[in-house]
Amino acid sequence: MDTPVPPRAAGPGPRRRDRHGRGMRGPIAPPQVPLAASRADVFADLVQDSVERLERRWPQLTDIDFLVLEVPRLDGPGRTWNDEAVPLGGTIPAREGRPARVVIYRRPVEIRTKGRDERAALVHEVVVEQVAELLGLTPETVDPRYGED
Repeated sequence: MDTPVPPRAAGPGPRRRDRHGRGMRGPIAPPQVPLAASRADVFADLVQDSVERLERRWPQLTDIDFLVLEVPRLDGPGRTWNDEAVPLGGTIPAREGRPARVVIYRRPVEIRTKGRDERAALVHEVVVEQVAELLGLTPETVDPRYGED
């Protein structure tokens, strides 16, 4: 056997497929396809849709920041775990040049819903409730369709 083994053309790099030619070949779906959106991105879109729906009726909501967090945090005095209720959202009033904030907690909302339509309805209810609390109004005043369905 006089034939030498030719050297590899490229240096060692990341292995994209296993030695049998199987394995991941590339992304399953291109980034612009909804399949490629993460659950967090889809949830943020639901919150944004709800906010845009309310901004048509309440233009002052453009001055409020809407945030999505994974779970409620327990930092600060007087905050303890409660076995009965986990908050789905919260408000932070405006202070020291910062705008008011409405926070929606993604995981507690996802756990309480089964499908996209149910999740979108619950997200909208939570957003309406938090906006109503921030503005000092009833949820029915913020959105006349609140509580229907």
